[in-house]
Amino acid sequence: MNPSVAVIDIGSNSIKILVAQRAANDGVEVLKYRTIDTRISAGISSATPRLSEDGMTGGLEAIRALLADAAPFSPTRTVLVATSAVRDAANGPEFRERVRAATGQTIRILTGDEEANLIGRGLTCDPALATLRDFYVFDLGGGSLECLTFRDRQVTQTVSLQLGCVRLTEKFIPDPAATFSTESAQRITAHCADALARSGFEFNLPPGSVAVGTGGTVTTVRTILAARRGVGLEATASDVDLATLRSLLHELGALPLAARRQVPGLPAARADVFPTALATLIALAERGRFTSFRHSLFNLRYGLVAEALDTL
Repeated sequence: MNPSVAVIDIGSNSIKILVAQRAANDGVEVLKYRTIDTRISAGISSATPRLSEDGMTGGLEAIRALLADAAPFSPTRTVLVATSAVRDAANGPEFRERVRAATGQTIRILTGDEEANLIGRGLTCDPALATLRDFYVFDLGGGSLECLTFRDRQVTQTVSLQLGCVRLTEKFIPDPAATFSTESAQRITAHCADALARSGFEFNLPPGSVAVGTGGTVTTVRTILAARRGVGLEATASDVDLATLRSLLHELGALPLAARRQVPGLPAARADVFPTALATLIALAERGRFTSFRHSLFNLRYGLVAEALDTL
């Protein structure tokens, strides 16, 4: 059996594991994948973000569970990384020390640029995108939005923006249990447009260029659509168009949180931030003049796996 590696991605809204080995075609062969919705990022929008005690406890429990998932594969290397929530938290070092003391594992904190570039590397592992040369990539998480431009399959532009759906929900939604108002959507749209304009990110590829979308929001959109058709995610179209995003926001935003949590395909733990995430993707599409996002599951974790496999 080929040597394998395990990557645990400690995100703002969920913690995920990917165990993989080198495939026969020099790609990545997935052995194990799991996501645990453990929001460690509550309070991320405050002036001095701090991880809550509950968030740290839940995060550590999730990491232990995912390490146990990896154990049967005896990975040659195990890599733990953290992104926006731990990176920005004043007590992030305390959480890292708790994890080290409990598991013996050290957490690598990724900078925004490192995160964006590793997402880009992960995208190049996706066989469904093999024919794309010039394209955009947008990865929307709980704490941040990573924006990349590829030219001739090489990353030429990266920007990391504090536009994650947990962060913006805390900032702009006074009562997440209520319906998602038109005014909230307008505030989020204006904030995203301003942040993108000030970031210097240039939408400079030819009109009609593909915008690839990664992260939990686009995955959840496809999962909802799949549930409504009674099929698996893989049976849905990988292109998610702007009209679908607008329709879902109109439909789900009109529901209070309790009803939103009952929507098939929408994880209950994401129901409070999902309208904000949709509004952010819509604002991004409008700013870049995209009519759709092409979904890919090959994101940060795949980039980290590819990096780790290169060291074996």
